[in-house]
Amino acid sequence: MFIDRAVIFVRSGNGGHGIAAFHREKFVAAGGPDGGDGGRGGNVIFVVDEGSSTLADFRYKRKYSAENGENGKKNKMTGKNGADVIIKVPQGTIIKEKNSGRVLADMITPGEQRIIAKGGKGGLGNYHFATATRQVPNFAKGGQPGVEMELVLELKLLADVGLVGFPNVGKSTLLSVTTGARPEIANYHFTTLKPNLGVVYCDEGNSFVLADIPGLIEGASDGLGLGHTFLRHVERTRLIVHVIDMSGSEGRDPFEDFLTINNELSLYSPALAKRPQIIAANKMDENGAAENLVIFKEKLNAWLEANEEEVADAVELGAWKIFEICAAIAEGTTQLMAYTGSIVHKMPLNPAFDEADEYVLYDAAEDEDGPLFTVSIDEDGVFVIEGAWIEQVFNSVNLADNESSQYFQRLLRTKGVIDELERLGIQEEDTVRIADTEFDFVF
Repeated sequence: MFIDRAVIFVRSGNGGHGIAAFHREKFVAAGGPDGGDGGRGGNVIFVVDEGSSTLADFRYKRKYSAENGENGKKNKMTGKNGADVIIKVPQGTIIKEKNSGRVLADMITPGEQRIIAKGGKGGLGNYHFATATRQVPNFAKGGQPGVEMELVLELKLLADVGLVGFPNVGKSTLLSVTTGARPEIANYHFTTLKPNLGVVYCDEGNSFVLADIPGLIEGASDGLGLGHTFLRHVERTRLIVHVIDMSGSEGRDPFEDFLTINNELSLYSPALAKRPQIIAANKMDENGAAENLVIFKEKLNAWLEANEEEVADAVELGAWKIFEICAAIAEGTTQLMAYTGSIVHKMPLNPAFDEADEYVLYDAAEDEDGPLFTVSIDEDGVFVIEGAWIEQVFNSVNLADNESSQYFQRLLRTKGVIDELERLGIQEEDTVRIADTEFDFVF
């Protein structure tokens, strides 16, 4: 089965904690601080793998976790960094954050690597906090936590030309007679349940990759039929070959088919409605095809005139021409493919996602989008300070040590925690809670 969408969970590693330790050896009764730093947490890294072509592997494994960094050691030794986790994806995979929908990476280049979830930084050992006036710091800094993310992986085929059209109009047959691909072909709808790729060899420099996309029906932009499964793969193509059953063998009107398909493309993405097309008038050997083609040409010319502003550039580059073919006996197909190859590389490249999408590489350990802390008042009148940063700092403080406690209080002042408490009206001896610890506020 062709899998082109998957949802997975990833977690980068936590940074190791710095430690509070002091140098001890024979004849040295009171050595200085020598607690080492924590190691960095492992990253979650995505890599483009040329050997894979689907997202099928993600059906069986959906959770990926990098290693945590080790805590620091004595003698100022830094803990070992956590091992990265490497996730291989096919060329053409887009990675999105599930909750926000923002695009994190577009994996196109073979061998390309992207850090999607960065491991937490290791905490500092106590020797970093030694000063002329604080020679025995009995505290260290905790490591930063990693990040947990739910990701959506979408595979969009890297084809130059996409075959579109209603089911059973001859797209698979056209692909089979023009490339080495061997798609399943039968006289029923939705024979093609996965995109099939083939290479069309034309003159030197004019060869191109052709994709037979699953058949489209009215309502596909709303997800009906194969819906988005179809449309997702059309987005990357530079040129569309629109295959139409010109004989109207199933009682449909060829030009109405043309309008329906283009309407679905437009509803899914306005950019797709502007994609250059070539019309492959198929089944020209059947009764009624020649008469239908005359009417089709008249209506198409009127449609092009009505949309002149949108199609002018593509027409100038050679698009929107009609080729009469009979794919079943390979009649006219050589001319169609030769012409397609002569113009496809003139067509502009298309982005994999809307320019309006935010394209930001997520940095787990240094993401500053969220606040460092929040302060609220619960129903009992307790001032509650929350947030990953404040809890991490609090857990690394030794409140029994005077210097460590003073360091923590200065940090609360410089980072604005005290100011926020005062803004909310805190009074002397009011209760403050951080994590599971409560204490009285003192000015």
